[in-house]
Amino acid sequence: MRIYAKVIPRASRNEVCETGENEYKIKVTAPPVGGEANEMVIKVLAKHFKTGKSAVSIVGGKSAKIKIIDIDF
Repeated sequence: MRIYAKVIPRASRNEVCETGENEYKIKVTAPPVGGEANEMVIKVLAKHFKTGKSAVSIVGGKSAKIKIIDIDF
């Protein structure tokens, strides 16, 4: 499954909101420094979709707010 996500780093809490078909807004508490926010995005999505972290991968937009993410079930 491929999703498109707008990531908001340094949020007050971790949260996943569906904004459309395969489109999500993801809030993470981690700062966008050294890949910390990307790691938190993977962790939050794995928990949201009830799968392992190894099944979630960022395939596009690693240094952008809009990301393309693949999730394997």
